[in-house]
Amino acid sequence: MRHLLNPLDFSVEETGQLLDLAKDIEENLPKYSHVCDGKKLATLFYEPSTRTRLSFEAAMLNLGGSVLGFSSADSSSAAKGESVADTIRVLSCYADICAMRHPKEGAPLVAANHSSVPVINAGDGGHQHPTQTLTDLLSIHSLKGRLNDLTIGLCGDLKFGRTVHSLINALVRYENIKFILISPPELRVPEYIREDVLKANNIEFVEMDSLDDAMPSLDILYMTRVQKERFFNEEDYIRLKDCYILDKKKMKLAKEDMYILHPLPRVNEISVEVDEDPRAAYFKQAQYGVYVRMALIMTLLEVEKPC
Repeated sequence: MRHLLNPLDFSVEETGQLLDLAKDIEENLPKYSHVCDGKKLATLFYEPSTRTRLSFEAAMLNLGGSVLGFSSADSSSAAKGESVADTIRVLSCYADICAMRHPKEGAPLVAANHSSVPVINAGDGGHQHPTQTLTDLLSIHSLKGRLNDLTIGLCGDLKFGRTVHSLINALVRYENIKFILISPPELRVPEYIREDVLKANNIEFVEMDSLDDAMPSLDILYMTRVQKERFFNEEDYIRLKDCYILDKKKMKLAKEDMYILHPLPRVNEISVEVDEDPRAAYFKQAQYGVYVRMALIMTLLEVEKPC
């Protein structure tokens, strides 16, 4: 039995196999409709989620399985003070696999240590979001045809954004990756990402304040929202939330084959006028998330690929 707690839990080779399976699922969806018949997925979501929770549910239903769980801590025994360890011990009796989101960093690790079924980290605080990272990797590979020789722009909240931290950790394992990190000084990537991930792996990166200056050199632009829930006071959030807004004017500065990704939800950091641009790939990215989670569920449950 294995879990997925960190994007690096899978080797580059295993990640490649997972993405290949997800691609086959996309191209041959009907043949996968019964591979998880009789299997149950528990979704333990201690904080709000739309895309991640529903894409996990859609993934399991697409595979022929069923879903149970809760969508907020208030609707679980956590409201009565039950520990994560006790919750996962009980849920392990009811389900074959578990997807867990929790506001505290490390909570899915605690769950994995007490679980008798595979645990998938569906986001823990500002720490990791490995299934979003797998979604991002599939999106980039499908759009650009490769995961190497790319200049990736990461824009917005790079300090608290767990999707950004996970993606950087995953992409540094591929050849000739360069990052352009676009944010206000208050929201730059944490020191440990800069020192222990980027510099430690000799990855070329530039930090800048201007999105306009970065646009012409990018192969992928990964936009993020400034997350109100990660701020300690309202004043800082209001001051920084509108720092970077992508619009048609900025898109004119980009390459014809540059694509925009966003983990969603969007607030106002991408103008709706950009949605019609063929380079806007964030809704397609959400669809890729279903295929990746289907492949991941199959892999962790050791379900055989249909003929």
